[in-house]
Amino acid sequence: MALYAIGDLHLCLGAPKPMDIFGGAWVGYMDKLKEGLATIQPEDTLVLLGDLSWALDLQQSKDDFAWINNIPGKKIILKGNHDYWWSTAAKFKKFCDENSFEDLCILNNNFYQYQDWAICGTRGWFYEEERSGEHDEKVFKRELLRLEASLKAAGDLPKMVFLHYPPKYKGYECTEILELLKRYEVRRCFYGHLHGASHGLAMEGVWDGVEYRLVAADKLGFKPYLVCL
Repeated sequence: MALYAIGDLHLCLGAPKPMDIFGGAWVGYMDKLKEGLATIQPEDTLVLLGDLSWALDLQQSKDDFAWINNIPGKKIILKGNHDYWWSTAAKFKKFCDENSFEDLCILNNNFYQYQDWAICGTRGWFYEEERSGEHDEKVFKRELLRLEASLKAAGDLPKMVFLHYPPKYKGYECTEILELLKRYEVRRCFYGHLHGASHGLAMEGVWDGVEYRLVAADKLGFKPYLVCL
């Protein structure tokens, strides 16, 4: 039994937007993902850190989630900035039930336990998203509330947090999220979103007692990151 993580699959079976057009590591990425994720076993758990499908709605995402559903084991899903298919957790559950997609779980205002660990998280926020308007400020505050709700729900369990956006980046910090990680004594934090040259700006390692790790698919060579056994 093992816990894995990977973000930014950018599947395109329902929406014609393959990442191959960006060249480099992304050429043939669907085949690379299939090969890399073959390591997952039925007894394993995989956390998917957003930007899973280019689909614009749930119906268009059906083939992508069928592909994800075929990955063995339990899949825990959180939202990314390009997950336009997302509506509500209730609608996603209904969608999964209607299509017999099993073991797909949403991380949204809740947590999941893996052995002695609490898996917490939400999408997060990023400096690219300027909080210049009332809507942006509302969305940002909602993300903070969702993260804290997840952390609170985990109680006294040791916590690891999974985000789509990096809370810490060279030259940037999201102080509000970092404060929550510190207050709830989070030990490990995983994130995605960063691609290509941005990998060199990612913050990885231990800061203020929290271990940070970038797990975007192209950073990992399209192989899931082994979080723990």
